[in-house]
Amino acid sequence: MNAEFINPFLSSLQNVISTMAGVELKPGKPGLKRDEVARGDVSGLIGMIGQKTKGSFSLSLEASLALEIMQRMLGERPAGITDEVTDMVGEITNMVTGGAKNLLSDKGFDFDMATPAVVSGPAHTITHKAKGAKLIVPFESDFGKAYLEICFDK
Repeated sequence: MNAEFINPFLSSLQNVISTMAGVELKPGKPGLKRDEVARGDVSGLIGMIGQKTKGSFSLSLEASLALEIMQRMLGERPAGITDEVTDMVGEITNMVTGGAKNLLSDKGFDFDMATPAVVSGPAHTITHKAKGAKLIVPFESDFGKAYLEICFDK
């Protein structure tokens, strides 16, 4: 998979979480993901399609991190993953993809974004629509882990 596609998502994720919640995410070692089981407790998935390629992006957060972000962004901390938390994860997924879209358009890659879908619960699955390899990048924070997944046809 082309690093030109990946780096905008990495930097956009770190920028959104740092700016919106004041939480620093430290990226770990990227790897190929061979199954559809989410590594976090709540995940946002968004499809992207353009003339040159199509793909999808997902963001999975452990519950502890999602709840900390909710507390820092909205001043409330539910006891668990609620509809408000899933709405927030969907919006973060949208913001990260929008930021990456802007960075990619500067390199000549334009695409349209779908509406994010959000799934939560133990061992939920993430089904990417693109046929390419799925890359997963783990992130560490003081409040829990996040996992970025990206998959493009090319």
